[in-house]
Amino acid sequence: MKFSTALRSGSVRWAAPVVLLLTSLYYVVGEKAPLASYYNYAPTIVAEPLITLYALAYATAAALACWESGRLRSARIWALAPARTRYRIAANVLAPVIVLSWLVLLVPPALSLARSATMPTLDSLRLPLAAMTVSVAHAILGFAVGHWAPRIIATPILAVADWIIVAFTRAVLPFWPRHVSGQFGVIGFGEVPELVTVAVPVLLAGGLAVGLMILWLPYGWRVLRVAVAAAVAVGGAFGAYRTAADWPAAPPLTTGHVPMACTGSAPRMCVPEFHARYLPQVQRESAEALRVLRAAGATSAQPRLITDGYVDGRHQKPSTATVWRMMLTHQVPRGDAVYQVAVRALDFRCKQVDVRVAHSAYLWAAMKTGQEKAYQMRREQEGLDPTARQVEKQVRADVTRVLAEPKAEQTKWIKQTLDTCEAKKP
Repeated sequence: MKFSTALRSGSVRWAAPVVLLLTSLYYVVGEKAPLASYYNYAPTIVAEPLITLYALAYATAAALACWESGRLRSARIWALAPARTRYRIAANVLAPVIVLSWLVLLVPPALSLARSATMPTLDSLRLPLAAMTVSVAHAILGFAVGHWAPRIIATPILAVADWIIVAFTRAVLPFWPRHVSGQFGVIGFGEVPELVTVAVPVLLAGGLAVGLMILWLPYGWRVLRVAVAAAVAVGGAFGAYRTAADWPAAPPLTTGHVPMACTGSAPRMCVPEFHARYLPQVQRESAEALRVLRAAGATSAQPRLITDGYVDGRHQKPSTATVWRMMLTHQVPRGDAVYQVAVRALDFRCKQVDVRVAHSAYLWAAMKTGQEKAYQMRREQEGLDPTARQVEKQVRADVTRVLAEPKAEQTKWIKQTLDTCEAKKP
């Protein structure tokens, strides 16, 4: 049977419009952030629309495969003299089902990539390829169910059960069920799932599918087939569980997969390439701000490198005295990156500092380095309720008074300010 014949005569003909409509609805409703916020990072753009579609793709593959298997059984295909192997027959009727489940997984990411004018990368293909493999395994599982159970009853039950089992793993504890189910999660900026992350669900579903295929062999001792099939299925399930059992909510990820642009020295500054046009000016102003603060006695910091830590995703690397990892991706085009560098240079002795004292130091540093506008923008972003406005009025008065004093007095004041701790409540 040709693919076109299987497509015209199979369940995909009437199921495809419904499935693709659901896919469109999930895609539209599930879009929570504008594509521009992903900065053309292909792995995130691909992963975001898929979060709500994995379960639909797997349920589609399993349910329609179950229906097709039952259709073959009711037509007594297996009782006819074999002109082709049973695997070939199954593959012919499953091909349209698998293609439909793949469309659920491929069309939404393709739309997002096209809308954001982003080219796919090899890293961005890991999740779709893994999910496509898992879909094939679900189709085989559904075909096996349809071979033994009435399709009228088994198909809707399998569709709902498969969807629920996969989709609800996101809301259960412990975390390993979501990792082995094929319900992949969010991929942050700069992150890429490790190969073991995408291999675990393939190991579970693939082991069960291969076990069923071995059990369906038309020759060999039945007891041996059952033993080998059980060993493969149990081995795959146990291997997937043991691998993911100790994983936290986030599976193993690698970070820093963003091309960077760097310039300058003392400090050298690095940001993602798409912000390269801002970099020369930001680096010069940052170096000048640090020089001014050192001359004023506010800091002794001399970082060798200031780099954007946003590319590290959820696994932030710590800063050192010579290498500062800071969030700069949003700040560079917004215009307050230099202010963030100035604030980072202020080393308070205590972790708990009075709000008025801290903001006085921040405003003083901002005015010394020409970043008062950035300071004000930051304060407005934090929200200025009546209490905060009163504190800000006091801060302005304090800093105005200090800036009118000689340089030596200002140096003494900023050092005392950085050494002031918040008074403990009785």
